[in-house]
Amino acid sequence: MIVAGIGSRKGVSAAEVAAALDAALARAGLTRADVGALATPAVKGGEPGITAAATALGLPLVLVPQKTLEAAAGRTLTTSDRVIALMGVPSASETAALAACGPYGKLIAPRTAVGPVTCALARRETAS
Repeated sequence: MIVAGIGSRKGVSAAEVAAALDAALARAGLTRADVGALATPAVKGGEPGITAAATALGLPLVLVPQKTLEAAAGRTLTTSDRVIALMGVPSASETAALAACGPYGKLIAPRTAVGPVTCALARRETAS
C-alpha cells in the first residue's frame, strides 16, 4: 500500500492538498488510484483542508502521533529547518508517510512542495 504523507502550513485548502498530492504522484509516475491512505502529523488533524481532501479523495486519514513521527525521522531523505524547529522532525510529510507504513515503510518519493503543502510517498513493505 502507498501512503501519501501531508505536511502544511495552517489554513490550507483541500484543493491545495490535492495539488501537492498530484505533483508527488506525477513525480513518482503514479496515480491517485495507487494511494491507499493520507497521513499527517496528529497536530494537523484539525486542519479542515487536510480532512476535506481525504474525504473528497475517499481515503482514510491517518493521524500520526509525535513519538511515531520521531521514530521514523531517521528514514527521511530531506530536511526542513522550519519543520525541525516546529515539530522536531526533519520533514512532516516524509515522517508521516513512513510512520503510517510501519517500521519497514520505504520512501518512494521525497517531499514535493506545492505552495503551502508538502507531500511525500511511502510504500508499506514487509521485513526481508
